[in-house]
Amino acid sequence: MSLHRSSGFRPIGEILARQVLPGLRSALRYPLRVSCLGTVSFVDDHDTSQFDQTIVLGECTTPEDAMTIAAHRVSRDDIRVGEDDTLRFEARIAAIHDSTYGLVLAGEIRARAILWQQPVISDAQARRIVSEASRLRGSASASCDARSARNLRYRASLLETRLVDRGWRETAAELLSLPRAA
Repeated sequence: MSLHRSSGFRPIGEILARQVLPGLRSALRYPLRVSCLGTVSFVDDHDTSQFDQTIVLGECTTPEDAMTIAAHRVSRDDIRVGEDDTLRFEARIAAIHDSTYGLVLAGEIRARAILWQQPVISDAQARRIVSEASRLRGSASASCDARSARNLRYRASLLETRLVDRGWRETAAELLSLPRAA
C-alpha cells in the first residue's frame, strides 16, 4: 500500500527546516550593538598621549535603528569617554555588530557624518582585504613613529569595515541601496 501525498501538505521536517529554524537562528543574533572606534587624547595635549578606544553607543533590534542611532550620535558629536571633561574623543569609525560579534555594517566618520561602506561581495574579495589589512598592520608594528603607526592601523581598520559577516551581507547591501533621509 502506498500513500499518495497531497500537494497541499508538507512534512513537518520541511516546515521546520525552511521556515522555523532560519527565524530562530536570526533571532539569536539580536540585539545589535552600535559602537565607535576613535582616538582619545587630553584636551590640552595634542598628539603626545593619544590612544585608540571603542565606545559603545547603544543596542537596538533592527539594522535600520542601529544606523539611525549611530548617525544621530555622530552628527551631534556627543560621544564622550566617561564623565571626564579633560578627555577628547575623535570618532573615526562607526560599527554595528550582532550578539555573536559578527559585523553587520560599518563606516568611516567624516565631518559628523558616517560614510557606510559597501560589504564585500565574495569570500575571495574578503581574503584580499584581510591580506591588505594584515600588511598595513605589519607596517604599523614595524614603524618607529607613533603617529604613522596609528594612521596605518586606522587604514587597516577602514579596509576591514567592508568585512561584513556572510549572514549580513545581503541585508547590508539592501540597506545601503535605500535612499536615506538627511
